[in-house]
Amino acid sequence: MSGAQHAFFILVTLGISVGVALAGVAFFRRFTLPRPAVGAFNGNDMVIMMAFVVALPFLYLALPGWLLPFFLGLTLIGGLAVTWGAVIRPGRLRWLLILGLTIADWITARAAENDPTNATPYWLVNSIMIVMMAVGAANMNAQGGLQLRHVSRFALALAVYDIFFATVVPITQKLFNAVQGYAYAPSAGIRIGDLGAVVGMGDLLVYALYTTVAYKSYGRRGLAVALGLVAVFGGLLPPMTPLLVEALTGELPTMIPAQIYFGPAAFVGYLVLRRSGPERRMIDVRPPAAAAAAA
Repeated sequence: MSGAQHAFFILVTLGISVGVALAGVAFFRRFTLPRPAVGAFNGNDMVIMMAFVVALPFLYLALPGWLLPFFLGLTLIGGLAVTWGAVIRPGRLRWLLILGLTIADWITARAAENDPTNATPYWLVNSIMIVMMAVGAANMNAQGGLQLRHVSRFALALAVYDIFFATVVPITQKLFNAVQGYAYAPSAGIRIGDLGAVVGMGDLLVYALYTTVAYKSYGRRGLAVALGLVAVFGGLLPPMTPLLVEALTGELPTMIPAQIYFGPAAFVGYLVLRRSGPERRMIDVRPPAAAAAAA
């Protein structure tokens, strides 16, 4: 990998990681999602989410190639419908935009398959869908009552998960290879000629979720700490590690799971923030009357 490719990889990873974190907070400040019918989210929901994280890769790999894009596409459509429900009130317009973006993703993916040098339009469209999906899911959990202590433990569990499934049971690379080339790939990034960089949707969800909940829980202090952690341990260290390994060993690793850096850092960040006092609840940030007015 050349110096230009390394620099491009680092800049894109940093930009997308910080960008999705900022987008999550911007959405939180502006829009109110419907409260979950099952009550406030808590640590038990994180256990359920972790179970999905463990099970989904096996499901993706078990699906036949022709069925995988439809499964991924339906997942994105469902996520976008929830996110855009708070942004675009007219239901017909909302669904027209969602379907238009979904069709554009499919068309540009087929064009990139026929001409790999023309992959830029696909990655632009797909990245928009993935980022909006991550922002919506993060806000659903943040506005639903999830606390930073839950998110930090979830991130720490993901670090253990990434280490295990990248080394002991090497399924992470298989999953990455399996979804590439299909429409609705669960990753955001950009490819321009020989230059390319992508970030997985799971990583983006964690960055948006951690930053949004940190902002809800501790205000600007929480936002500053979370953005710093996302930038350093999510946007910089993971893409820079292959450079260091290549310089020391002469071999370039194919993948460095980002959560092995971000998970422990996120947990330490929570330990630092909780010294400033108890976490704010959603009702402290957005009283019912204000939430009703925003809705």
